Amino acid sequence: MKSIVVIILCVFFQVTCFTQSFNGDKVAFTNYLVRMYKAAPFEGIRVVEDYDDLHLVSVVLLSKEKYNSVSDMNRVAAVKASSQVARYLNGSTINDELIIRTTEDASGETITEITELIRENSYGYSKALEQLTNFEDSSGNQVFIFSTKMK
Repeated sequence: MKSIVVIILCVFFQVTCFTQSFNGDKVAFTNYLVRMYKAAPFEGIRVVEDYDDLHLVSVVLLSKEKYNSVSDMNRVAAVKASSQVARYLNGSTINDELIIRTTEDASGETITEITELIRENSYGYSKALEQLTNFEDSSGNQVFIFSTKMK
Protein backbone atom coordinates (compact mmCIF):
# COMPACT_ATOMS: atom_id res chain seq x y z
CA MET A 1 0.00 0.00 0.00
CA LYS A 2 2.84 2.37 0.88
CA SER A 3 4.58 1.73 -2.40
CA ILE A 4 1.43 2.61 -4.39
CA VAL A 5 1.07 5.89 -2.51
CA VAL A 6 4.76 6.71 -3.07
CA ILE A 7 4.47 5.95 -6.79
CA ILE A 8 1.35 8.13 -7.10
CA LEU A 9 3.07 10.99 -5.23
CA CYS A 10 6.18 10.71 -7.42
CA VAL A 11 4.11 10.79 -10.61
CA PHE A 12 2.07 13.74 -9.30
CA PHE A 13 5.24 15.63 -8.33
CA GLN A 14 6.82 15.01 -11.74
CA VAL A 15 3.70 16.17 -13.63
CA THR A 16 3.46 19.27 -11.42
CA CYS A 17 7.10 20.18 -12.10
CA PHE A 18 6.65 19.91 -15.87
CA THR A 19 3.41 21.92 -15.91
CA GLN A 20 4.98 24.81 -14.03
CA SER A 21 7.67 25.30 -16.69
CA PHE A 22 5.47 24.59 -19.72
CA ASN A 23 5.29 28.22 -20.83
CA GLY A 24 8.41 29.48 -19.07
CA ASP A 25 10.41 29.97 -22.25
CA LYS A 26 7.70 32.10 -23.83
CA VAL A 27 7.35 34.24 -20.69
CA ALA A 28 11.13 34.76 -20.53
CA PHE A 29 11.24 35.68 -24.23
CA THR A 30 8.34 38.13 -23.81
CA ASN A 31 10.03 39.77 -20.81
CA TYR A 32 13.23 40.07 -22.83
CA LEU A 33 11.37 41.81 -25.67
CA VAL A 34 9.68 44.24 -23.25
CA ARG A 35 13.06 45.10 -21.68
CA MET A 36 14.56 45.52 -25.16
CA TYR A 37 11.74 47.89 -26.15
CA LYS A 38 11.97 49.94 -22.95
CA ALA A 39 15.74 50.30 -23.34
CA ALA A 40 15.48 51.55 -26.95
CA PRO A 41 11.88 52.03 -28.19
CA PHE A 42 11.22 51.01 -31.79
CA GLU A 43 8.31 50.25 -34.07
CA GLY A 44 8.27 47.78 -36.94
CA ILE A 45 10.00 44.47 -37.61
CA ARG A 46 13.02 42.93 -35.94
CA VAL A 47 14.56 39.50 -36.18
CA VAL A 48 15.45 38.31 -32.68
CA GLU A 49 17.40 35.21 -31.80
CA ASP A 50 16.84 33.24 -28.64
CA TYR A 51 18.71 30.11 -27.63
CA ASP A 52 17.12 27.76 -30.15
CA ASP A 53 15.16 29.74 -32.74
CA LEU A 54 14.93 32.91 -34.80
CA HIS A 55 11.79 34.97 -34.22
CA LEU A 56 10.29 37.64 -36.41
CA VAL A 57 8.98 40.29 -33.99
CA SER A 58 6.51 43.00 -34.99
CA VAL A 59 5.96 45.98 -32.69
CA VAL A 60 2.92 48.23 -33.21
CA LEU A 61 2.20 51.51 -31.38
CA LEU A 62 -1.36 52.80 -31.18
CA SER A 63 -2.83 55.89 -29.56
CA LYS A 64 -5.59 55.01 -27.09
CA GLU A 65 -7.63 58.12 -27.91
CA LYS A 66 -8.31 57.04 -31.51
CA TYR A 67 -10.23 53.86 -30.63
CA ASN A 68 -13.62 53.44 -28.98
CA SER A 69 -12.94 50.02 -27.50
CA VAL A 70 -10.10 47.74 -26.57
CA SER A 71 -11.44 45.19 -29.04
CA ASP A 72 -11.06 47.68 -31.92
CA MET A 73 -7.53 48.54 -30.83
CA ASN A 74 -6.54 44.85 -30.61
CA ARG A 75 -7.93 44.15 -34.09
CA VAL A 76 -6.17 47.16 -35.65
CA ALA A 77 -2.90 46.13 -33.96
CA ALA A 78 -3.20 42.59 -35.32
CA VAL A 79 -3.89 43.84 -38.85
CA LYS A 80 -0.98 46.32 -38.72
CA ALA A 81 1.40 43.66 -37.41
CA SER A 82 0.32 41.25 -40.13
CA SER A 83 0.83 43.99 -42.72
CA GLN A 84 4.34 44.75 -41.41
CA VAL A 85 5.31 41.08 -41.58
CA ALA A 86 3.88 40.67 -45.10
CA ARG A 87 5.81 43.74 -46.30
CA TYR A 88 8.99 42.43 -44.71
CA LEU A 89 8.68 38.93 -46.17
CA ASN A 90 7.23 39.74 -49.59
CA GLY A 91 8.24 43.34 -50.24
CA SER A 92 6.01 46.14 -51.48
CA THR A 93 5.65 48.51 -54.38
CA ILE A 94 5.46 52.23 -53.61
CA ASN A 95 4.24 54.79 -56.15
CA ASP A 96 4.09 58.50 -55.48
CA GLU A 97 2.78 61.48 -57.39
CA LEU A 98 3.33 65.15 -56.77
CA ILE A 99 0.48 67.35 -58.00
CA ILE A 100 1.05 71.10 -58.07
CA ARG A 101 -1.98 73.28 -58.80
CA THR A 102 -1.49 76.93 -59.47
CA THR A 103 -4.47 79.27 -59.61
CA GLU A 104 -4.91 82.99 -59.72
CA ASP A 105 -7.55 84.72 -57.64
CA ALA A 106 -9.50 87.88 -58.57
CA SER A 107 -6.84 90.21 -57.11
CA GLY A 108 -4.12 88.66 -59.24
CA GLU A 109 -2.35 86.71 -56.48
CA THR A 110 -1.03 83.28 -57.37
CA ILE A 111 -2.19 80.45 -55.10
CA THR A 112 -0.13 77.26 -55.18
CA GLU A 113 -1.53 74.02 -53.81
CA ILE A 114 0.80 71.02 -53.52
CA THR A 115 -0.59 67.52 -53.04
CA GLU A 116 1.50 64.36 -52.71
CA LEU A 117 -0.17 61.01 -53.28
CA ILE A 118 1.61 57.92 -51.98
CA ARG A 119 0.33 54.41 -52.73
CA GLU A 120 1.79 51.22 -51.35
CA ASN A 121 0.88 47.77 -52.63
CA SER A 122 1.91 44.66 -50.76
CA TYR A 123 0.91 41.05 -51.38
CA GLY A 124 1.12 38.11 -49.05
CA TYR A 125 -0.28 36.56 -45.96
CA SER A 126 1.42 36.10 -42.62
CA LYS A 127 0.01 33.22 -40.67
CA ALA A 128 0.72 32.12 -37.12
CA LEU A 129 1.41 35.62 -35.83
CA GLU A 130 0.97 35.46 -32.06
CA GLN A 131 0.40 38.42 -29.76
CA LEU A 132 2.88 38.05 -26.94
CA THR A 133 1.98 41.10 -24.88
CA ASN A 134 0.74 44.65 -24.86
CA PHE A 135 1.51 47.47 -22.45
CA GLU A 136 1.45 51.24 -22.14
CA ASP A 137 4.69 53.07 -22.86
CA SER A 138 5.95 56.26 -21.19
CA SER A 139 4.23 58.53 -23.74
CA GLY A 140 0.79 56.96 -23.18
CA ASN A 141 0.68 54.89 -26.38
CA GLN A 142 -0.32 51.25 -26.30
CA VAL A 143 2.50 48.97 -27.47
CA PHE A 144 1.65 45.60 -29.00
CA ILE A 145 4.31 42.93 -29.54
CA PHE A 146 3.64 40.07 -31.97
CA SER A 147 5.97 37.22 -32.88
CA THR A 148 6.32 34.21 -35.12
CA LYS A 149 9.12 31.66 -35.46
CA MET A 150 11.15 31.86 -38.63
CA LYS A 151 11.91 28.61 -40.43
